[in-house]
This record gives sequence, structure tokens and C-alpha cells, in this order.
Amino acid sequence: MTELTPGIAAPLGAHYDGNGINFTLFSAHATGVELCLFDGQQREVRLPMPARSGDIWHGYLPGGKPGQRYGYRVHGPFDPAQGLRFNPNKLLLDPAARAVEGPVADDLELHGGYDRPDPQDSAEVMPKCVVIDEAYDWQDDRPPATPWGKTVIYEAHVRGMTLLHPDIPPVLRGSFAALGHPVMIAHFKRLGITALELLPVQQHSSEPRLQRLGLINYWGYNVLAPYAPDNRYCSLRTDMTPLREFRDAVKALHKAGIEVILDVVFNHSAELDMDGPTLSQRGIDNPGYYWLTPDGGYVNDTGCGNTLRLDKPQGVAWVMECLRFWVSECHVDGFRFDLGSVLGRTPAFDRDAPLFQAMLADDLLSRCKLIAEPWDIGPGGYQVGAFPGRFAEWNDHYRDDMRRFWLQGDLPLGQFAQRFAGSSDLFNQRGRAPYASINMLTAHDGFTLQDLVSFNRKHNQLNGEGNRDGSDHNFSYNHGVEGPIADDAIVQRRRASRQALLATLLLSQGTPMLLAGDEHGHSQQGNNNAYCQDNAITWLDWAKADDSLTAYTAALIHLRRQIPALQQDRWWQEGDGSVQWLNAQGLPLAAQEWEQGNLQLQIRLSQRWLVVVNATPQPVEMRLPAGDWQVVAPFTQEGPQAVLPAWNQAAHSICVLVQK
Repeated sequence: MTELTPGIAAPLGAHYDGNGINFTLFSAHATGVELCLFDGQQREVRLPMPARSGDIWHGYLPGGKPGQRYGYRVHGPFDPAQGLRFNPNKLLLDPAARAVEGPVADDLELHGGYDRPDPQDSAEVMPKCVVIDEAYDWQDDRPPATPWGKTVIYEAHVRGMTLLHPDIPPVLRGSFAALGHPVMIAHFKRLGITALELLPVQQHSSEPRLQRLGLINYWGYNVLAPYAPDNRYCSLRTDMTPLREFRDAVKALHKAGIEVILDVVFNHSAELDMDGPTLSQRGIDNPGYYWLTPDGGYVNDTGCGNTLRLDKPQGVAWVMECLRFWVSECHVDGFRFDLGSVLGRTPAFDRDAPLFQAMLADDLLSRCKLIAEPWDIGPGGYQVGAFPGRFAEWNDHYRDDMRRFWLQGDLPLGQFAQRFAGSSDLFNQRGRAPYASINMLTAHDGFTLQDLVSFNRKHNQLNGEGNRDGSDHNFSYNHGVEGPIADDAIVQRRRASRQALLATLLLSQGTPMLLAGDEHGHSQQGNNNAYCQDNAITWLDWAKADDSLTAYTAALIHLRRQIPALQQDRWWQEGDGSVQWLNAQGLPLAAQEWEQGNLQLQIRLSQRWLVVVNATPQPVEMRLPAGDWQVVAPFTQEGPQAVLPAWNQAAHSICVLVQK
């Protein structure tokens, strides 16, 4: 009978050293831990963990090899009032597993019990952790290290972005390999984006409710194993693994000068609420991993049933080791933190919370791009502008105000200018720079750009929630007809609105973020919460891409690079040559004009660039400032065109001119 030797208490997870495997597991409240080993026929051997150092249980398996399947059974009291839910009948995943094999089924055997422990053994239906040891030759790979001021982010889903691309070999479509395929890199280079931000690539599962509806969790925010690349995004070619294929993609993207940012989920787990399955942390150390109510229930600051507790040393260590794994072993360049306010809960939000302090002091992570979704749904969870230095934040003020300006026509000029100038009211404090504002018009969560100008209401019936899910406050405008089918006049007005919105996004101060597919007119048929739609609703249809819109978007990004005021990443000041705010007559805006509902202005950037804005439904004659001006956008094949001081600006449009 194999026995474990004591081994060592670090690092977290299972690690092969050439002679055997060291296993570690955190549990402060357990009375005993069994390591469960499985062979290819799912036969199980249980080995008591022989050593405990503080709250870390550890053991070493001499002769253990990569490929070993394993899990844990954890013993201790089952006392719901105290939040203790130990149940050795339930096989548990290692929270630091580097690979996981098998899906999470909607199976009652996975439930741990309510008032008493459920007696059914879950091993047969549980996924298994897998020990890996994958060396990798990074050759001369170097991070692009794009300065924030030059960064343009492209948010995408691994599967949905590439699954229908006709020029990618079928075996690679929808996989990590497709990300680094020359066809995709050519598209990224044509656009001019500098960073690819990927929706979760970690192993995730579909909630039981979705499985019962015949749906799946497409976005991937129901994370099962945050250290493990998802098997479903591997092409499964001979001798290929998810980790190796992901590394290959990162290396190819870096060679093209494109950074890789991962969307990570450390706010909740796939165990969901009390009705959810017992898969890992709930059975390992429920009060150590989760925020609990006084009666032992789950605090739900995430809307997903539970909230991870990250204010104690072990929670901090678990997240830090995971982030360091993705940077050191996979060479990723940054992270976007889903519902990031949870990372600072102690339980109230604290910008000096232990996890923030650890991240900013870490030698690896302090050099990464760190982006927060700065809210959760708990008390005091809305924290836009409140994150610590070096974090950037998704700016929903920018999203809503720019939509209101162009599609609703009800935003004062002063508020438009505030957003256009990096939202200094939110971010120009404590030494923060304009890059802190991640400017977005759309994201995975919400309408696409095409749907923003085609629908007044959400159409989420296919999600199985009676159209109750998704936001009702979209500030969208269908231009007179609900849905994609409309006459030519409406189609042209919609096109003008898309172009104006894109020009605003890509010529604003701050860090622009594009949603994949917006550059070629992708529609989700009015679904503004397509988290469970792994089908043609979310997959980008490259065969129907609007190439002229792609060219327009690429030209805007190229234009952005030419304007110093948009590259220098310092706050604009009147009088320093970076910006002048002018009215339709080419004169400085008077104090009263800032608060009026006037939707016309001119913005002079770096002295020689002029952004002319008319958000009204009629053409407007404007008088340009003195100078010899040429039109550079909208873009024509004939090149820049000279214009007279009297300029007729089209309805719902932005024009950019340059002074010779």
C-alpha cells in the first residue's frame, strides 16, 4: 500500500519534482484530510495526509508521475450554524489544480446537504484534478510592454471570435491555437489594437439551472479551477495540451507586439448558493473561503450565490499564487478583475485591502496591466474611481454618457467634455493618470454596437428567464424601427451613429476598449445578456463582416496614434497646448454654453488637430478656427481635402481636420 511522506507546505497545489509529487491543501477547520488517487478505471485509493503546518495540510507521494488523477476528502464537523460543511462523502477539487478532467453534471450526488451531510458518494460524477509537469521553450519571448498611453484593448471570447472564421483550419477554430493563427494576427494588426483581453479562459462549468434548460455558461464566469486553462479551448491535436496551446498563442501574439490580458474571476465560485454543488472550497473550509452571514448562510455580493473571502492571508496567497502562475508560466501581460470590488472587501470596500497591497508590492504583478470592474452588488459595492494607484477601471460613466450624447441627445456639453477628457472628475486624484479610465461603448455584457443603434429594448427570451435578465437602462436608439431590418434611410442613420460613436471612443483621452465584432457590424439580435448563448447569436460571422466599417475603425486607431494629446497620458490643461474647447463659431466656449443642451462643439488637440462634433439631427454650419485645414476623417481614398473656414458639418457626425 502506497503511503505519503510529510513533504513540504508550499507551494499550493500538486507539484512534480522528478521523483514524486508534493500535495498541499489549506484548511483551518478540518480534523483530517485524505488524498484520493484515481487510476484510468476510476478506481480510488485514499491516503491520509500525514503532516500539517499551520493551516496547510501536506504530503509527498514518492514515485508519483504527471498524469496522476486526484481529489480530496476532508473531515470535520458538519455544523451549518457555524458555517462548517465538512462531508467526506464528497470528493473535492484542489483549488490550485493546474488541470481538471471531466465536466460538472447537474447531479444530486454533488450536493453536500442542508441541515445534515448528504450520504451519497460523489466521486463517480466528480471531475478529477490532474498532475501536470509541462516544460516550455519560450525562446526569445518578451512582453510587448506597451505604454498605457498607446494601449488599445480588444475584448474577445476565444471560441466565439474564431469559430466561424473561414480562413482558419477547422481543427483550430474556437481554440487557443486560433488566437495566434496568422489570419487572426493579421486582423489585429490591421485594426491596430495593442492588447487582446480574453473572457475567462480558466476551467469553468455550467450552472445546474442552465443545464436543465439545455443551455451552457458561454462567457465562462462560473469558474471551477482558476489555475487551469479550459480543456474546451484546446484543439486536442495529437500531443497538444491546453496549457501548451495557450502558451503557443501568447508567444505568437507577443511576436506581433500584442499583449494578452486575462479576465479573471475571484469574486465567487462555481459552488453557487446553498442549493449549489459541493465541489471544492465549501467542503474544504467553508468559513475560510467565503463571506458568511451570522447564521452560516452565504453573503451574496456578487449575484452568483456566494462571495469569496480575500481579506485573510490564505485567501490572499491563493489569488497571488494564481496570478503569478499566469504571468510567470504563461507570460500574460495583465488581468481584468470581474466584480473587482470584492477583492477589496474587508467586508466593506477598502482601497488599502490586503490583496491590493500584496498585488501592488509584488515584483511580477506590479509590472502588469491591472484593470478592475469597479463594482459588485453588495453594500458600498460601486467604487468607480476609488481603486488604488496603477489600477485602471472600466468606466461606465463614459459608456452611458456617450450613448446619451449621441443616441438620446440629452447630455450637456460640459459632461460630454468631461468624459472625452479622460473623466478627470473621477480619476484625476492621488496621482492617477488618464489611462485609469477604460473607455468603452460596449462590452461582452450588454448590447453590441450594431444592436445599440438597432434596438430600444432588450430581447433576451432565449436565455430562459422570461426576458427579466439583462439591463433595462441601455440608452440605445433604434432610429425608428425595432430590429435589424429597416429601410435604407434608417440603415444610413444607424451607420452614421456607429461611426460617430467609434470616432468618439477612439479619439477620447483614456484607454479605449473595443468589443470584438463591433468593427464589422456583429449583432446579437437584441440580446444584451448573451452569457448562455454558445451559438450563432454570439459567434462572429466573418463571412458577413462589414469590411468598410473595419477599415473605418482601423483608420481611427491609426489617426489616434498621430495625435500627441492622445498618446502622452497626462491630464489636459487649458493653455498647455493639449486642448481647446470651441463652439460652432470657432470661439472658446463660454461658461453658460457648457451647461446648455447644445450638441455642437469643436475640440482642438495638440494645436493642429480639430475634432468637429455635431450630435444634432440636422447639418450645421460651423466656422473653423483660423488656419489652413484639411479633412482627414471621414476617410476618403483621395486623401486630405482642403476646406474653407465655413464648414457644413453633417448631422450626427464627427469630422477630424488637420492644420497643414
